[in-house]
Amino acid sequence: MTPKTLAETGGSDDGLSPMGIRLRNRRKALKLTLQEVANASGFSVGFISQIERGITVPSLTSLISVCRVLKMDAGSFFSPPKNEQPITRKQSRQAFGISGIGEKKLTYERLSASFPGNVLRSTLIHEPPGFRSEPMSHEGEEIYFILEGELTIELDGERTILKPGDTAHFPSTVVHATWNHTTEPTLIFHTCTMDVFGDGEPSGEPNISLVITRAADRRKAPKPPKTKKGTDNE
Repeated sequence: MTPKTLAETGGSDDGLSPMGIRLRNRRKALKLTLQEVANASGFSVGFISQIERGITVPSLTSLISVCRVLKMDAGSFFSPPKNEQPITRKQSRQAFGISGIGEKKLTYERLSASFPGNVLRSTLIHEPPGFRSEPMSHEGEEIYFILEGELTIELDGERTILKPGDTAHFPSTVVHATWNHTTEPTLIFHTCTMDVFGDGEPSGEPNISLVITRAADRRKAPKPPKTKKGTDNE
């Protein structure tokens, strides 16, 4: 199912995307400067300005962070599907996008269900070639599992290239960014505890930890420890 994104729904005389127009108008209505929005959301002034001018496509979590500052419903920009059933089927999942056209489209498929008390939000992310997210940090924790393609992930300034089967699991309070450094789309299974669908309250803070695993390493199951004869364990 092909989603329509904001960039495909029409523009304006000044060249701004509908998303950019709405964000800029809301910022001005609140009498906030670009600097104030940038400081409150944790992004650069240039990044906020580029979103307003339709130059940069924000990731889902980036858009939510900006909307929190502007007291806007991020879901109004992309209408995330509700999923109250525990099972989803590939052929019937509704994809949704934020912006981009053609092969440059950043789209998501919702995998997780919505029920009282749920804290996990899972999506399939279709990240186009060259897409680079802005460095950010927020509440919760998240895990990336690369299904197809490659992804550069930067955690506290340290870059790692993830390939199919590789994972990265870290507290979202760590400054992080991703970049599809290839010429092909990357398919990512992503789970986080940030309320990206507007289902409920954010979860608590995780323990500080960082784990990156390689597909090749996980296939090597650890051998059980050997016990020596004549010990008390016999």
